[in-house]
Amino acid sequence: MTALGPRPGPRTERLALPGVLSPEQVLRTVEGIAAVQRADGAIPWFRGHHLDPWDHIESAMALDAAGEHERATAAYRWLARHQNPDGSWYAAYPDTPDGVAATDPTDRGRESNFCAYVAVGAWHHYLSTGDDAFLDQIWPTVFAAIEFVLGLQQSGGQIGWRHRADGTVDPDALLTGSSSVYQALRCALAIAEHREEPQPDWELSAGLLGHAIRHHPERFLDKHRYSMDWYYPVLGGAVTGAAAKDRIEEGWDRFVVPGLGVRCVSPNPWVTGGESCELALALWVMGESDRSVDILRWIQPTLRAEDGMYWTGYVFEDDAVWPEERTTWTAGSLLLAVAVLGGDEATTAVFGGERLPRGLDSDCCG
Repeated sequence: MTALGPRPGPRTERLALPGVLSPEQVLRTVEGIAAVQRADGAIPWFRGHHLDPWDHIESAMALDAAGEHERATAAYRWLARHQNPDGSWYAAYPDTPDGVAATDPTDRGRESNFCAYVAVGAWHHYLSTGDDAFLDQIWPTVFAAIEFVLGLQQSGGQIGWRHRADGTVDPDALLTGSSSVYQALRCALAIAEHREEPQPDWELSAGLLGHAIRHHPERFLDKHRYSMDWYYPVLGGAVTGAAAKDRIEEGWDRFVVPGLGVRCVSPNPWVTGGESCELALALWVMGESDRSVDILRWIQPTLRAEDGMYWTGYVFEDDAVWPEERTTWTAGSLLLAVAVLGGDEATTAVFGGERLPRGLDSDCCG
């Protein structure tokens, strides 16, 4: 991996969005993520904090959207090296100084959506680079991860959320996590299709999962206070069209604070960057780019830091950022949101779903 050195160019120009980010601001944010990335490719939340597989991949995808393909490749190589024999990753790994091998994981649980997300990142990287050799190398990693995740699928189609640290399985399903897995399954199927290695079992699993998300909320733990459970079925691609519009409108006043962003939990007076940027992505998926841009504009005054990174959240009743941390994944989600709004082909493909299989239709089934 080359030394830190993103430079202004067509990629940063394309990620610029009037009223949200100038080309110079884009560059600062890309530099901020790159500065946190370790020499071994790992991307912790910030230096001195842990990393988890999902947020590591989100940051890698942002680097690809910004044209930092070598850095993104290094991030995926880190994942391949650290994958467990069963196809999983642990839920959290410690940050270490450059050149120092990682010590024991800080959380030995293995979460299904954390593991599945490698398929989204791998397909995004391929679409960003056209690198068939990379796809050949990462395919065994993706295959093993998806097989692990589908081993947690329940009879109703929903995905159990976690292997506990003691090795037992928690079969309870999270709507947000299962919606993320749905997106990942579709990306994994796209990779398999590209490689001419069809996976009919995966297609069936994706169909069953999509059906559960659309029609059986009772199969998931009740997390209705969390905004992610509101928008993630749309963001993950399971809920579309009029149903997506109805879902977003139903929860808008509960979760959106005009001029500030999106609450993480209702009714708490706390808007967060990650949830705001993900809602912006979901709005774009629905074809509502104007509202998407509004959300991204709202968070800039309170959440953008001087170094180009983003605070995790803002407590508006106290006029205070909280927690006092600037996370790579928050910055990454912002860059991915402006990437789709700017028409980046790879990013629009993985979130827009135009080239993604939906899985075998099971909406006829109970």
